[in-house]
Amino acid sequence: MASSSSLFRCFLHFFFFFFFFIISQVQAANLPFHPRDVLPLLPRQVSWPVLNSLNSPVDLLPSFVGSVSSSNRIVNWKGACFYENTAWVEFHNKTGSEFGGGTLHIKVSYPHSWTCMDLYVFATPYRVTWDYYFLSREHTLEIKEWQDKAEYEYVKNRGISIFLMQAGMLGTLQALWDVFPLFTNTGWGENSNIGFLEKHMGATFEERPQPWFTNISVDDVHSGDFLAISKIRGRWGGFETLEKWVSGAYAGHTAVCLKDSEGKLWIGESGHENEKGEDIIAIVPWDEWWDFELNKDDSNPHIAYLPLHPDVRAKFNETAAWEYALSMAGKPYGYHNMIFSWIDTIGGNYPPPLDAHLVASVMTVWSKIQPEYAANMWNEALNKRLGTQGLNLSDILVETEKRGSSFDELLTIPEQDNWIYSDGKSTSCIAFILELYKEAGLFDPIADSIQVTEFTIKDAYSLKFFENDSSRLPKWCNDADDVKLPYCQIKGKYRMELPGYNSMEPYAHMNERCPSMPPKYFRPQNC
Repeated sequence: MASSSSLFRCFLHFFFFFFFFIISQVQAANLPFHPRDVLPLLPRQVSWPVLNSLNSPVDLLPSFVGSVSSSNRIVNWKGACFYENTAWVEFHNKTGSEFGGGTLHIKVSYPHSWTCMDLYVFATPYRVTWDYYFLSREHTLEIKEWQDKAEYEYVKNRGISIFLMQAGMLGTLQALWDVFPLFTNTGWGENSNIGFLEKHMGATFEERPQPWFTNISVDDVHSGDFLAISKIRGRWGGFETLEKWVSGAYAGHTAVCLKDSEGKLWIGESGHENEKGEDIIAIVPWDEWWDFELNKDDSNPHIAYLPLHPDVRAKFNETAAWEYALSMAGKPYGYHNMIFSWIDTIGGNYPPPLDAHLVASVMTVWSKIQPEYAANMWNEALNKRLGTQGLNLSDILVETEKRGSSFDELLTIPEQDNWIYSDGKSTSCIAFILELYKEAGLFDPIADSIQVTEFTIKDAYSLKFFENDSSRLPKWCNDADDVKLPYCQIKGKYRMELPGYNSMEPYAHMNERCPSMPPKYFRPQNC
């Protein structure tokens, strides 16, 4: 016999299900509440199937609606809850300080229901704050004092940036819950990453026949051969999923094969974790690397082996490649320029609702929370683009404004391979390999006009450097698979796809002005 508590839960489930059904049938101009507003409050088995169709991790990203300044006095937009919204800023000096302060006015009206609310983020280069609005009326956000003259001048000319959480308060919380599993080392996390890539990139995950790894003969592997790696669970799986989404790459990490004079196979990798937990550039024996990927890497890596074409291999200067690799060994992973290989254009690299305004705001938040992290990730690189030294993010934004430029333009300035950062040359996993290719002569005779730090992983595996004759692939290549790929998948439950593989000859200033908008990731010729 069911307990009273069980009967009560059953009654509630029935009541809410019936209640939601009745409300969903009502066609009214302004319901007392909206079915979507109450879904997160319902029992999980009732609400989640519906919520999952409405929300996704992308809903965590705020959408830029406008900036209010002394020149751009009024901004209007439609919110997630309130259909009519107006903002303006009023400058004042209520505290008697040198530069005064300001009041941001937000007038909201015409909500789609009585229970909805809008959540906002407000940002300048010097501060980020948030607020939510539940009632139709004029709201205010008080800024008692501008931090200094620079913030006052910036707000006067460029304004306070306003961002809307498009999913609303409850939808944002649901999206937060949805993004959490992307980074968990669980089956739930793996399925979440797969679902995200299927939904937002159009990726497919077809299961391969077992065994899901290949017995490789190292005699068939040569210096310069490329390894494309895709991780789909855990911390790195979640990070790679987001990286794939914004860049269009179907792999999130890379490594390169190197053979020494005695024929021993080594793997060169930027992003190898050392015993201190630091991500560095390392050259490790193949047996050690492969054992880790087979038995110890809990991110469920899928790995494809991409052998160089014989004509390309004939050009490959193995001595120069080794010299470069050894000169970089032990240096830190290239965090300085990691994001700049992705951003090439003012508006063509940001999946909605991402944009340069949001990137600047995220950078501002991180700069306040972890200034050393911010300096490593972007401050030095942005200083390089301005030709300045030692400016923090706020100073960089103000300096950019003084020069009559904009932050979105600054982000698109191509990275230069010869830039030296405080800890040396900065190379991400793919920049390390392509710089090695550059030193080995594969980009000759146009090497001087190629900046490999502008390449994404997709740009790399799209280079026409790899084997194009399946009859020359090793015998062990895809031997257990009934689908013969143009490359060798050596590990992974799901079949790896690399759209655009081995399709583009190098050209001068390659990949310096390329858009990357999902889900098609259209790429103009010679961008």
